[in-house]
Amino acid sequence: MRESLLAWFAVHGRDLPWRRTRDPYAILVSEVMLQQTQVDRVVPRYLAWLERWPTVEALAAASAAEVIREWQGLGYNRRALNLHRAVVQIATGGWPADLIELPGVGRYTADAVACFAFGRDVLPVDTNVARVRERTGEAFDAGCAQALMDLGATVCLARVPRCGICPLAAACPSRGRRYEPLRKQSRFEGSFRQRRAATLRLVSAEPRSLGELDREAVVSLERDGLVRVADGLAGLPH
Repeated sequence: MRESLLAWFAVHGRDLPWRRTRDPYAILVSEVMLQQTQVDRVVPRYLAWLERWPTVEALAAASAAEVIREWQGLGYNRRALNLHRAVVQIATGGWPADLIELPGVGRYTADAVACFAFGRDVLPVDTNVARVRERTGEAFDAGCAQALMDLGATVCLARVPRCGICPLAAACPSRGRRYEPLRKQSRFEGSFRQRRAATLRLVSAEPRSLGELDREAVVSLERDGLVRVADGLAGLPH
């Protein structure tokens, strides 16, 4: 299966900008952006981010407010703050042996940077990788990581896998199966997440009086460190 997978990837692998570098900072940025955000949306924002802050030191020197503003539209703004906190820690003390020590970095992201940037023999297991491994019954190794991600994203789909074009179908015990639809994320429209996003956009433009704002959203944003309240005004953190 490994040979078939890598042969398929050599022809059909996606050409993504973070795959053209071994810079751990650039790869960390891509992995944080890709959490719960589609690849097509991430690519232009990733390129713009690296143009503005091309190094750990450049981002560490930025203010939290600048980082939050640049992140607008990518969703889950706490990721931006955690990324900023992580690079400040890296700029001060270097890259830790286990990246899970960094703010906001979980097991998958730590393994992805270790594999793709530092060349460590560890397979980062995201949803796509886990799906292919479960259906095929194969463990695969770190050298298959990008190929597994692409196969899961484009062929071995969650509900109706495209077995007819899958390079692993001949030996796959799950060939031809269909799966129950995954539980969808709650709607954004009309949700508290939307209220938080709208409030953050307002204070990103300029500090606002608390009387102008959704107070419940302000409290939630302040708790997450995304908003600072002082003297009756809500604004971005310094």
